[in-house]
Amino acid sequence: MEVTKDMIKDVRARSGAGVLDCRNALRDADGNVEKAIENLRKKGLASAAKKSSRLASEGIVASYIHGNGTIGVLVEINCETDFVAKTDAFQQLAKDVAMQIAAAKPDYVVREDVPEAIVAKEREIIKAMTMNEGKKPENIIEKIVDGRINKYFNAICLMEQTYIKDTNMTVEQLIKEQIATIGENIKVRRFVRFEMGEGLEKKSEDFADEVASMIKC
Repeated sequence: MEVTKDMIKDVRARSGAGVLDCRNALRDADGNVEKAIENLRKKGLASAAKKSSRLASEGIVASYIHGNGTIGVLVEINCETDFVAKTDAFQQLAKDVAMQIAAAKPDYVVREDVPEAIVAKEREIIKAMTMNEGKKPENIIEKIVDGRINKYFNAICLMEQTYIKDTNMTVEQLIKEQIATIGENIKVRRFVRFEMGEGLEKKSEDFADEVASMIKC
């Protein structure tokens, strides 16, 4: 059975779960709204959505170093209480998110963090590329551009990335599952990623050595 926007809207209004979670639940339930809501409740995603509005001002700054010091990540993850921040489950989550950042190289936490000027420029480039691919009606071009912009966000925004340890979920879904399990709101607030030598020019051969190698040839 086809999952419609109205069905998703209905499930979202009644469960409080995210749009993607509602759509997936409806697909798993073959379009049965009541079954979809029941599945969301079983997974704890309905209650997780309600918890997401609560203040999260405690937490930890986690670190991850990879490849003998070639890549380093610091990430701040917040929860509601200091007690939860000290639990093994929360600290493991923070480590997993830090590893995700090291591997997937996001630039932002969520798409709302991406400056409008950058999005506008990317949309302009994508539209020009799409138009160069062949003549298409304007409404089709806009749909293609919207789809490609979403893929752009999927690549650069941490919460929209595919989770490296389970490719069947996004990082956002991982966080929601942990909210349901731990029982507190959890937020990834900010992060920084360092990669050894990033932005530096490659070291060139010494001029004298270069001349010597040319003479030997």
